[in-house]
Amino acid sequence: MAYSERLASTVRDILAEDGEVDERKMFGGLAFMVHRHMCCGVIGEDLVLRLGTDRAEQALKEPHVRPMDFTGRPLKGYVFVGPSALTTEARLRHWLRLARDFVDQLPPK
Repeated sequence: MAYSERLASTVRDILAEDGEVDERKMFGGLAFMVHRHMCCGVIGEDLVLRLGTDRAEQALKEPHVRPMDFTGRPLKGYVFVGPSALTTEARLRHWLRLARDFVDQLPPK
């Protein structure tokens, strides 16, 4: 599956403001790694976020957010955010900050 190069480029630029970010092709899209942990990604036109279980449950109450599900079983702690929720850079930054905050609290790998 292809991914939005435009969204990936914007995500890359925003994440790089806070330090080094690595990229890996994953899940048929592009994943962004912070401190060697997956933080977020882009699959198709959707943003994938790693938020942890509690924050992911909260995020699912927001419009255009759905569980990350590839196999019929949602991946706990991850969500898809659709393009309708990413209409401004401020909204994208909000979502990325939630993912970055979660990954920053994980133990080093």
